[in-house]
Amino acid sequence: MTDLWHFTDIGDEARDQFALKMRDMVWHETRRRLGYGEGKGPHSVNALAPTSAAAKRLHLVYMEVAAEVDSVARRLVDDAAVRAGRAGASYTELGEAVGGLSRQAARKRWPEAVGTHWVLYTITGKEPPRGRATSLYRSKDKAIERGRTAVDEGALADDGAIAAVVVNSGREVEWACWFNDAIWGPEETELPEDLRSVPAPEAPEHTDWQWRWEQFVSRRP
Repeated sequence: MTDLWHFTDIGDEARDQFALKMRDMVWHETRRRLGYGEGKGPHSVNALAPTSAAAKRLHLVYMEVAAEVDSVARRLVDDAAVRAGRAGASYTELGEAVGGLSRQAARKRWPEAVGTHWVLYTITGKEPPRGRATSLYRSKDKAIERGRTAVDEGALADDGAIAAVVVNSGREVEWACWFNDAIWGPEETELPEDLRSVPAPEAPEHTDWQWRWEQFVSRRP
């Protein structure tokens, strides 16, 4: 294992300097959280007595900060993978960009990054609490057909679909419908502007989008 406090070479010079900057950023934030002022406290992460309570606390806070950096970095990588896929990158290229991930592993990590994918979302249940279902298709027409059929047949069961949307690989709504009691069948509808862009499933905003979509459907005439 490389100790970033003492290493001399982990790659080319530019990457070494980048790693050092990341290390210093984590150390600076660790000192801030521990309340060390300018010129006070240990000068490095290894300056305290190794078995002391103070060292234990310092290392745990350092781990906390480093883990947050890792979490942010992973989100940046995932976002870049989707944008690269949209621009024409293959799963092989995405895997190589993160240090040699296999094509299969890259596809598993970013299932919607490469090629055209269409996601069908449905709201189920005539009364709250309602459920939600998600399906992935390679064909837009097939996704719309399945969505319309699900809403059309939804009237036959209490837990059937009452609304559906089809979302493209850019996370934009391409088609939407709901069950119209007046015509007793599915009716295509236009979603309001704030519902036409769908956050990625792993994003915290995704759950909020689903809730707002359900509220919109619940207020249908």
